[in-house]
Amino acid sequence: MKYCCGEQQDTQSSRSEFEPLTDIIARFKEEPGSLIPVLQKAQELYGFLPIPLLNHIATELKIKKAHVFGVATFYAQFRLEPVGKFLVLLCQGTACHVNGSDRIEAALTEELKINIGETTPDTFFTLDSAACLGCCSLAPVMMINGQAYGPLTPDGARKTIREIRQKEEGKEGEPR
Repeated sequence: MKYCCGEQQDTQSSRSEFEPLTDIIARFKEEPGSLIPVLQKAQELYGFLPIPLLNHIATELKIKKAHVFGVATFYAQFRLEPVGKFLVLLCQGTACHVNGSDRIEAALTEELKINIGETTPDTFFTLDSAACLGCCSLAPVMMINGQAYGPLTPDGARKTIREIRQKEEGKEGEPR
């Protein structure tokens, strides 16, 4: 056992736990400036970047742990906490803002009973915002797991969330 960043770690289990990342780290290890691509690939694999994973990446790339943590917390694309099954990104770009993204945000926070940056207790939804989703012609727009929805109204945003929830709850009751 060793202690790192205030957490107790078992180095043997960490190595096996992060085995899927081995080839990725090996591919980028000798490339200067490879930290961001490694963090992106790690997040694709694990869904988020827990502290033990950041420590593992730092060790393998021979980069200071504080630097890895600093990069992971500086860029909005990286998440240190797990997200729900459905990541709802609400666009806050100029076109969306002038077309009422604040009303969409109010509708979503009311419907999901969470605030921006939070996950529902059932872990179905995480609500977050983005500076721009690049879908200005659909303003106001939200993206759920990469699919754009817009132009939205508050009722339309609520309806979309309800339909996804209803579909998911139906799947849970199906025999496997």
